[in-house]
Amino acid sequence: MDTIEQMLSMLLDGAVETLDISPHLQQLAVERYEEVGTWLAEHGEPDWRIYPQGSFRLGTVVRPSTRTGEYDIDLVCRVPRRKENITQAQLKQLLGDMLHAYLRWKNRQGHTDGPKSCESRRRCWTLEYPDHGFHLDVLPTIPDIEHPPTGILLTDQNLREWQHSNPIGYADWFKRRCEQGRSLVEAKRHLNVADVPDWTVRSTLQRIVQVLKWHCMLRFANDPDNRPPSILITTLAARAYRGEQDLFTGARAVLDGMTSFVENRHGKWWVPNPAHEEENFADKWNEYPERRLAFIAWHRGIVTVLDDLAGLQGKGLQVIASRMSESFSAGPVFKSVESYGDRMRHSRETGALRMTSTGLLTTTATTGPRVRDHHFYGEHPDPRR
Repeated sequence: MDTIEQMLSMLLDGAVETLDISPHLQQLAVERYEEVGTWLAEHGEPDWRIYPQGSFRLGTVVRPSTRTGEYDIDLVCRVPRRKENITQAQLKQLLGDMLHAYLRWKNRQGHTDGPKSCESRRRCWTLEYPDHGFHLDVLPTIPDIEHPPTGILLTDQNLREWQHSNPIGYADWFKRRCEQGRSLVEAKRHLNVADVPDWTVRSTLQRIVQVLKWHCMLRFANDPDNRPPSILITTLAARAYRGEQDLFTGARAVLDGMTSFVENRHGKWWVPNPAHEEENFADKWNEYPERRLAFIAWHRGIVTVLDDLAGLQGKGLQVIASRMSESFSAGPVFKSVESYGDRMRHSRETGALRMTSTGLLTTTATTGPRVRDHHFYGEHPDPRR
């Protein structure tokens, strides 16, 4: 590549691509989600609506580094009730009863492709699909009539007040920040079950978010309570993004600017949901100050990592890969290095690899001497030999 930044962009992109949800698993998850959603829409109360939210909707999924490595797919079930007419506990139980009824229906039908269990969590119900490597978290919600048309109110068994959110508005905002139009999956399904966006080609911003989430996930593998929430990282990254097309350059620019979007409102740390100002993605910082310090330490750490990598110009592919694997998973990194090496070998063998006027290797230069084939891929020869 012409520059160290371009090389690092390709290596990071190739590595994080291995952590992305595969097209096959994506389609399987969509099928399971659509079946659950259609069943709820047909057997629940009139006008129930089901749609995806979070990284599955945003196209920023990263495979967890846990033993099971299950993908977490978040869904919203919006029940058309007013908060004056139902409590959080009643709403949570209402959806839970319906999901358990769905599970019983699957078993009676003799279907083996249904969830293995339905478990209650703090805010949602989790449908487990361990044989397929993912689970569905179904969140019970009601409309937030003070923030139409897409605002919702969430249940939380640990909090007395209803919690505000707006996943649809947020996804629309993030999509605009990606600065690319995307098509929706076109398939026949129940009208009350919303489509899953088709992110078959990731934008630079999506890849930046995946890289940041990946590093954060690994850093806090043994301290999940203090791990910065994905939505916090995603929001700050999207706010700081300025349309850079190069992944590595964009990631460094985002890291340089993202902390400037953390507000302090009357002594409280605040990162507002861009689609709903009353939702604060940094609310836990005010309750647990150590979590803010953990975010600062993570941010400082990944900035240092990228700065170190940028300083490895001319050190060779293996040196760069070794340094990268110290802060990211070695497996994905070396898979990416292998792909990169194959690409460079192919370019060399076909005569496409040339030397630029600056002495850097490139596959894009139309002028300059062709580079002879050699056998030290990714390493520089010792000039003393």
